[in-house]
Amino acid sequence: MPSLPPIELLFVDDHVVVANKPSGLLVHRGWDNDDDVALFRVRDAIGQRVHPVHRLDRGTSGALIFARTAEAAAVLARAFEEGRVRKSYLALVRGITPESGRIDYAIPRAVDGPRVPAVTSFRRVAPSPIDRCSLVEAMPETGRLHQIRRHLRHIHHPLVGDVKYGSGEINRHYRAVYGLHRLALHARLLSFQHPATGEPVTVTAPVPDDFGAALTALGLPRDTDFETHVD
Repeated sequence: MPSLPPIELLFVDDHVVVANKPSGLLVHRGWDNDDDVALFRVRDAIGQRVHPVHRLDRGTSGALIFARTAEAAAVLARAFEEGRVRKSYLALVRGITPESGRIDYAIPRAVDGPRVPAVTSFRRVAPSPIDRCSLVEAMPETGRLHQIRRHLRHIHHPLVGDVKYGSGEINRHYRAVYGLHRLALHARLLSFQHPATGEPVTVTAPVPDDFGAALTALGLPRDTDFETHVD
């Protein structure tokens, strides 16, 4: 497996670290036996133990929060559970999506678990003028396993590069023509109340080159210079 890019720290203070996780990197070893995981990289970068408070799939890049204390971890975990953390993702999907919509479709909370309510709002950022695909901003209102990936497939617009819920034929096409060898999903923005001060914190993660180069080749914007449409 090729070496992964370094992890970039986007926000650091005495209570919280927000990192820009590269695609291909696990959050922590609990999901596999990897020796190189985001938790270890952030720990080594700041020189102390950190606590993961939410997850991103291995293939998803972008903004990932760690707490520096157990107290901060508890506050942030509760905020995620109660839906008080605003999240915005960039997703490259097959086909031309509606301009916007709200997907209300129950999915399992965990593998083989019972179905639970799940909601994702989305808007189309731009259709590609080159291929039949769209860049979408997805804004999950709940936090279920593979929620965005499942929901976009549910409306017949699977994520490019998704080997579990997408199309092998489509994935091979985008690998061969546009050099996209990853899941086309990036966690671009997180907004939350600081666990110690209660002040609002908003962090935006730049689109990485392994995703951005494909967007450029498709005639799509790679810069996250548009406003999210979540209240």
